[in-house]
Amino acid sequence: MEMHQIRYFLAVAETRNFTRAARASGVSQPALTRAIRKLEEELGGALFERRPSGVRLTQLGRLMQPHLERTHAAALAAKSEAETFANAERQQLTLGVMCTIGPARLINLVRQLETRVPGLELKLREERGTRIVQRLIDDEVDVALVGLPGYPDEVRAEPLYRERYVVAFPPGHRFEAMRVVPVAAIDDETYLARANCEYPEFYGAHTGDFAARFNVRYESEREDWIQAMILAGLGCTFLPEYLPLFPEIRTRPLTDPEISREISLVTMRGRRFSPVLEAFVRTIKAYDWRQTA
Repeated sequence: MEMHQIRYFLAVAETRNFTRAARASGVSQPALTRAIRKLEEELGGALFERRPSGVRLTQLGRLMQPHLERTHAAALAAKSEAETFANAERQQLTLGVMCTIGPARLINLVRQLETRVPGLELKLREERGTRIVQRLIDDEVDVALVGLPGYPDEVRAEPLYRERYVVAFPPGHRFEAMRVVPVAAIDDETYLARANCEYPEFYGAHTGDFAARFNVRYESEREDWIQAMILAGLGCTFLPEYLPLFPEIRTRPLTDPEISREISLVTMRGRRFSPVLEAFVRTIKAYDWRQTA
């Protein structure tokens, strides 16, 4: 028994006419008649009888009608649900973003993506870079923007842009008179520790063990708290050059050594891209990273 046979049966039962049923089903009458005959063979008896007044259901036809109606309705419901799921999959994207990437670098990217995927439902997940990569491996995010010294073999990291590490401080600080600031100069300053800072990892990958002596007075996982404390004159910190959230914050490049990080588009090797992920990858690769919000 095939679905088109059920559709033709229901059309004849409704119209009481093979010609009209064929027209409503978009097939020729001979094709509809053959399908009905095959269904009758499978069910073991005639389903319709022709009379001068029209076609009517036999006793077997009346018995089968509610079963075939339920089968047809269930098939339509399954198809509708599958289409809804497919459409939702195409329009949804879960993006993992390392929590130390400044949002100003991404807002225009989101705007561009929205024009390419109307109705996009974008979910952002922010955590430390290593945790975001693990979420990608565990299929909890579709794609990631991360900057790490290295990546597991399961993922592919494609570089997008590079940014230096800078020292951030309040207006009027002594660093403001300097063009660059040596890392060692922080030894005499109150340091605001960013709990998610990956600077020591990059420093270690670049020069070996991190040996700076920080006078840590405050620590927070939240970048906005750290930067608010900078503006309050409570200390200074190291951070990526595109991370400052407040225009009043002053920064200078760090030197001796000069450290930078590379932000990459990270995807799973061998995992199929959904249409919306394809659109995201194309958009981000063509994106001008000099833009800010």
